[in-house]
Amino acid sequence: MLASLCAPKSAYDPSASADLNAYPVHSARSDFFKTTIKAELFATVVIQFAAYRLSCNRSRAPFRMLSQNLGLIVPQLPRRVGLFAILFLSLGGGARAQDAVQPIPTSVAPVSAPAINAPVIPSDATTPIAPEDSNVEIVQEPGTAGYAPQPRRFRYALQLSVRGVYDDNINISHSNPVSDFYFAIEPTVTVGFGDIFEKRENYLRLDYEPSLLIFFDHSGRDAVQHLIRIEGNHRFRRLELTLVQDVQILDGTDIGTITDASTPGARANVDVAGRSRANYFVTQVNARYGLTGKTSVSAGVHSTVHDYPDLISSQVISGNVYLNYQYSEKIGVGLGGVGGYDLVDAPNPDQTFEQANVRVTYRASGKVSLDASGGVEFRQFENDTRGQYVSPVFEIGGSYQPFDGTNFALNLTRRILNSAVLAGQDYTSTLIAVAARQRLYQRTYVGLAIGYQNADYFSTTGLSGANRSDDYYYVEPAVDVMITRYWTVGAYYLHRQDESSFDQFSFENNQVGFRTVVTF
Repeated sequence: MLASLCAPKSAYDPSASADLNAYPVHSARSDFFKTTIKAELFATVVIQFAAYRLSCNRSRAPFRMLSQNLGLIVPQLPRRVGLFAILFLSLGGGARAQDAVQPIPTSVAPVSAPAINAPVIPSDATTPIAPEDSNVEIVQEPGTAGYAPQPRRFRYALQLSVRGVYDDNINISHSNPVSDFYFAIEPTVTVGFGDIFEKRENYLRLDYEPSLLIFFDHSGRDAVQHLIRIEGNHRFRRLELTLVQDVQILDGTDIGTITDASTPGARANVDVAGRSRANYFVTQVNARYGLTGKTSVSAGVHSTVHDYPDLISSQVISGNVYLNYQYSEKIGVGLGGVGGYDLVDAPNPDQTFEQANVRVTYRASGKVSLDASGGVEFRQFENDTRGQYVSPVFEIGGSYQPFDGTNFALNLTRRILNSAVLAGQDYTSTLIAVAARQRLYQRTYVGLAIGYQNADYFSTTGLSGANRSDDYYYVEPAVDVMITRYWTVGAYYLHRQDESSFDQFSFENNQVGFRTVVTF
């Protein structure tokens, strides 16, 4: 070893040194002590390496003396300095590798969540936020240590996102648009037990993302928003239980969820078409019981609350039952129904609805996935204020990954919603969203998200006058660059526009944003 250290300079190959970014996984119980030992070993190796390298130069005598004295100098340093150094290294190591924490996903994905106030077409469980959807992939050299194959009991992740955005219509108003520049500071905390990232085993996970919006010229528009998501899954021998709880405390023009970090601003509140305060609570409890190797029965209870302090609020409670059949390893089918009750603030009538649905799942070689559910909804209105309303409903989500670093995603939905601004009116919302992401040169990602939504209003009281129709679309290209494994910077442009038959709801908006994301 000494001979290799004292070899001629040309013989030393820095590329053969260990990858400092590859680190083993530490448990929460012993992380501090292991990091302390690593810090001491690291300091010893660095000192000895420097001494030997210096002693290999032509003027060896002075450096031999320095090499001998280093062993005397280091122990004489104040003990407090050594403790602070060890503590600093411990905190740094813990922030980077505690319990195999993966970066919080910031995938460039289409707007998968439906528009507001929708009775959900159920599935066995909501689509998880998979780490492979991350817009910031981990570049790992061959042979280096990866994440632990077995999940730890407690796992967590921390992320901080800061965006600087120029917005030419901060109120998405039809007349007298107001422009401004604002900062969005958005930390994200993920904690949980079990397999919270891969989601192949039992787990319980909490995501919390507060958002602080600070405007330069219009401080009255400053706002604090909160996005919370709790989800869990537990598998017994034949029974599988899932729980999802979403909470959105919003104050602005958008209705984004915690899964929309990669496409900020794409989900405008088209129905309100302006700034509003809203509190959304969505609860989903599902169960699936295996009858045989190919058949199963599933059931669920869903609740959706949309509370507008200054507008029309509503709540949807529904239940569903499905009989499922696994036709092959790749294809599964299900047949079932949904029934629910829709409570709406006066003067709107309360409503009941039923759905008859068929759903299909398709998985092919890990590159193609498709989840589709569709059927017909029958809706009745309190006191027979109007006749029964019949409409097709569907929800389709798919993804395609033809190559490593190339991803496509598709989402289509159609459902009936309550209007928060027009009394006595519902509307059918038809949404299509497409997104693509491509990795270039290992550390650069380019993405494009495109979406279209049609909102067609109808009267819930049988009175004439419900003739509003909106066509909303958005285009959002983006580019992100990995500076390190834990730090990315990027930029995006958003154009969104709504063309409404009621001019006061039409708007046009352009945003240019720069963002940086740090994962701890």
